[in-house]
Amino acid sequence: MHDDGKRPKRVVVNDLMQQGYEYLLIEPQGSGFDPRFEPELTPEEMLRLGVFGGKYLTDCRDEFPDSWFADARLCHERHVPELNYFGVNASLPLAEWRRRGWIHPDDPRGWFQWYCRYWMGRRLPGEDDRQIGRWRAFRRHAGQVRANCLPGDDTCRPKQRQALMNWAYDSRRL
Repeated sequence: MHDDGKRPKRVVVNDLMQQGYEYLLIEPQGSGFDPRFEPELTPEEMLRLGVFGGKYLTDCRDEFPDSWFADARLCHERHVPELNYFGVNASLPLAEWRRRGWIHPDDPRGWFQWYCRYWMGRRLPGEDDRQIGRWRAFRRHAGQVRANCLPGDDTCRPKQRQALMNWAYDSRRL
């Protein structure tokens, strides 16, 4: 049960990568986060700004709020780096993520899928800790941007800035 006495909502996923996958939303949307996890961008903001070359969540819109897609920069056919906020490719192919063992079976699309579901209220003991640890480790890139770029210079280290944005860090503020 939620703290407000409501039953958790069951989500059933049927998309190109998962058929019949089910999970429960046990926390209110956008809250109840682990205190070690403080993303600077919401999934909706990330999609609107441009992440992952626009090739993300294009076949699973029913799982998430319509508002996330109203102004999203997406391409159903292919990865288009120009759709990213910084206009550069800062992503490894999904096959590389699989090869490195970064993909959990519950989230076959990777970190951003985990984050979207976490934002919605799903919790996965163990996996949440792993992903939060990866997110925390990624912030080292913000330190590199700060150390090597003038504040507000979006032309300095655009790949690193885009990669930070792909991990819910607002690299426009660096």
